[in-house]
Amino acid sequence: MTRIAVVSAGLSVPSSTRMLADRLAAAAVAALGPGATSEVVELRGHARDLADHLVTGFPGTSLRAAIDTVQNADGLIAVTPVFSASYSGLFKTFFDVLDREALAGRPVLMGATAGTARHSLVLEHAMRPLFSYLRALVTPTAVFAASDDWASEDLAERIRRAGEEFAGLVARSPRPAVAPDHGFVPFDQLLAGG
Repeated sequence: MTRIAVVSAGLSVPSSTRMLADRLAAAAVAALGPGATSEVVELRGHARDLADHLVTGFPGTSLRAAIDTVQNADGLIAVTPVFSASYSGLFKTFFDVLDREALAGRPVLMGATAGTARHSLVLEHAMRPLFSYLRALVTPTAVFAASDDWASEDLAERIRRAGEEFAGLVARSPRPAVAPDHGFVPFDQLLAGG
């Protein structure tokens, strides 16, 4: 079975970022065929845990599960809203707390949303360097969706093309090794026991 993790950093409900993430996931799963599944990690619900992890070095139980979902997936779809001409702080914080080797050699499909097309270069000037630093295999096609794009046939075509490229990378990539447990006990559980 092929497992795809989908990280969505949208802040509102409903969220155009989540809508794009869902459409990219559907295109990727369709291109991968039977046996492919996707699991969404909605960062909005982990905001406090991410801040706690930054200062303590320990993830809470739900954040640990989200990290494991990403680290153990065969590929990653990562979508962020654009704030101040870059990815959101919440999005960056999640990738800051991942193990440095977690995405090495892992296929990644990038997406971003914003109110206007002026922000479309965030994919190439912010996100692609981030995932290159993490040594991920980034698809050639990334998908940006401005408010005006949602009714466009062009957006649907870009999503289809990106999903197929991503599926091709996933199919050719070796399966990730499951991250070892090392007997990890969350800090809050250690405190509760003593």
